[in-house]
Amino acid sequence: MDIHFEKVEVRFEGRTVIHPLDLTISGRRVGIIGLNGSGKTTLARMINGLVKPSSGRVTVNGFDTVTNEDEARGQSGFIFQNPQNQIILPLLREDIALGLKSRKLPKPEVTAAVDAILDRFGIRHLGDRRAHELSGGELQLAALASVLVTEPKILVMDEPTNQLDLKNRNLVEKTIHTLPEDVIVISHDLDLVAGLDRVLLVHEGRIAADGGPAEVIGEYRAMHGATA
Repeated sequence: MDIHFEKVEVRFEGRTVIHPLDLTISGRRVGIIGLNGSGKTTLARMINGLVKPSSGRVTVNGFDTVTNEDEARGQSGFIFQNPQNQIILPLLREDIALGLKSRKLPKPEVTAAVDAILDRFGIRHLGDRRAHELSGGELQLAALASVLVTEPKILVMDEPTNQLDLKNRNLVEKTIHTLPEDVIVISHDLDLVAGLDRVLLVHEGRIAADGGPAEVIGEYRAMHGATA
């Protein structure tokens, strides 16, 4: 991935959420940590245009998220903190197919693509299930399938292990490490973040630390206490 924030600032209703920022995000596995309200999710949502900068410029693999919005958005997929809210249609198979609608593919090609992504995550047996029938880990895999069927190069995941039991949390962690796509993870799960390549610490709308997981997590703990 090749993401650039150039003099980016975000303001909501007169309040500065992201202070002027110059940042490059590259690599394969990047974590973003920080307290609630620190600006970390706002920072991540700018990557696929869910949040637009109030000033400055964000580019994703060379595409400006404002002037080349469709192309930039096509570079990344976003998994929300509550994946059950991401599955819109009654059946998982139908929801995954919805992501391919804009491509105007023949029905047999859509069916093949849906089967392929379900097989990729080993969840073809869930294709005719409803979101409320799935476990937490199954919901995360279902959301991954719905997003990755469109073949984004970058995946952004917001709190992917939130409220999961140990079994499902470990399933999600294993899945993240085996994905061929580049991944950005926003998380309070420090054990999950510790296995990534690079970590950004966001504090009060600024990057407070940027580096290897052990170093940045150590700074986070020192800043907010050992139990943060």
